[in-house]
Amino acid sequence: MSNQPGGQTAAQSDRPETGDPVDRTTTAPDTPGDDGTPDPNPASADPPGTDEATPAEQPARAPGTPALALLAVAWLAAMLWSTREAISSAAAGVTAVSLSAFALPGVISAALVTGAAVGLVAGEAVTRRRDRATLRFAVAVGAGLLVGLAAALAINLSYADNTTTRTIAGTTAAAAIIGGALAGARNGAVVGAVASAALGTLIFVVAFSVARDPLFDLFGAGDSQQSLVTAATWVSRTESLLAGLLAGGLAFGYLSWARRRAARGGATGPGLRWPAYLVAGAGPGLLLLLAEVIIRVGGRSLIDLAAALSEADAVAQTSLGTSRVDNGIWVLFVGALTALLTFGRTLAPAPDDDDPEPAPADDSTTSTAGR
Repeated sequence: MSNQPGGQTAAQSDRPETGDPVDRTTTAPDTPGDDGTPDPNPASADPPGTDEATPAEQPARAPGTPALALLAVAWLAAMLWSTREAISSAAAGVTAVSLSAFALPGVISAALVTGAAVGLVAGEAVTRRRDRATLRFAVAVGAGLLVGLAAALAINLSYADNTTTRTIAGTTAAAAIIGGALAGARNGAVVGAVASAALGTLIFVVAFSVARDPLFDLFGAGDSQQSLVTAATWVSRTESLLAGLLAGGLAFGYLSWARRRAARGGATGPGLRWPAYLVAGAGPGLLLLLAEVIIRVGGRSLIDLAAALSEADAVAQTSLGTSRVDNGIWVLFVGALTALLTFGRTLAPAPDDDDPEPAPADDSTTSTAGR
């Protein structure tokens, strides 16, 4: 048909339009169900009121927590057994009060780490599917309480029944409960990194005793008092430096393990940032300083009793307390810097702003040119 005047097409185009124009913006619903029909895929919508976090919102999980808890419990048992053997040894040549004061820091540090490790296992178990901060904290504290009660019971049954034993038992139970409370933090991967690095640091400090005598000779320890003090200072600094490097390396390795596990599990969130590595590296030093606070508060009566035995015991207790504080500070800063710098070396370089970015392809132009 032609468009000549009088033709059929022209006559149809001259007719006035009747009725309301059709609003094309309302004829096609944007989403299923907008036109009154039921949603064909109701499972795609999230149910109202759900509190379950998506994988991207879930905090990083702590891998290997059962093995970490078993190692921490074994270390606490070893510390309790060695303390009992030292106190009950008749060949020691010193009083049980002095030996108890010397052994108290090792027991308290082990109880603090064990409470954190066992509390982490319990907290991860109850929040595996849903992120419930209050429930996690309560369960972690309860697990630390169980560890503290078990350790206190073992001390009361195996040690002599006296004031010294009750002080060690009460302080150990308090340290385990505080460790469980620390495990109630929301980010389980950071807590696991702190606990594993702290446990490795405690084991290293005990193993380092084999190298103390050779290092004393290396740093010029002689017959004079001044040379002995100087050599002891350098030995202590060497131990603290190596412990801090080990703590930072273990913390970084644990968080890297947790990140790889989360990636294999399909997590799409931003992942662990640099503050997590900083806190994890500094965590072992913070636990050592926290253990020192527990010792000076809960075990104050035992420390004062040991210091009152003689002037030499008083000087020894003061010197050991100062050395423990210095060691905790060294481990804190060296561990934090080690973990942070190691994490920084794994980051990819940022893209150069001067490099031209490729222009995005225009689909309409490409399709038109191909016609």
